[in-house]
Amino acid sequence: MRDFDDDEPTSLSLRPPAHPVERRAIAWWMLQSLVVSVPLLVAAIVAYVLWEAARPWLIVAIAVAAVFAAIGLVVEPLWRYRVHRWETTPEAVYARSGWLVREWRAAPLARIQTVDALRGPIEQVLGLSTLRVTTASSYGSIDIGGLDWRTAARVAEELTEATQQTSGDAT
Repeated sequence: MRDFDDDEPTSLSLRPPAHPVERRAIAWWMLQSLVVSVPLLVAAIVAYVLWEAARPWLIVAIAVAAVFAAIGLVVEPLWRYRVHRWETTPEAVYARSGWLVREWRAAPLARIQTVDALRGPIEQVLGLSTLRVTTASSYGSIDIGGLDWRTAARVAEELTEATQQTSGDAT
């Protein structure tokens, strides 16, 4: 991604990254959706059972919660898997993510300040990791989720070595 507040323009082109995330990322996104949608659906069902006067309204809440759960469990993970891509080159890190709102980012190696591999609880169970590339950009870090944990660790190490060899102070 090009920062427009920079004094020097970058020659990077924003292009689709080459590598898909791991297929296991679909399960990761499904489980994340379950953690949010199932408690809402259960709460609406419990309220329906216990609160007789509100049943006409709660049936609508149950239906809406069920639709959101179905979208979160089926549509969103599959759609995200088709969209999410990443790539590193000797010049930059490229990432594309999102499902409703898509984000394409490119960060020149000279702008990278830190590289981290993060593993949340669900990612650990699935053998996945998120690669976080922090730059001097005001837009924040580039997160590439859904990578195999070995791939994320290897890429983090490669990027760290490459950025150490890149001249400049990453600002």
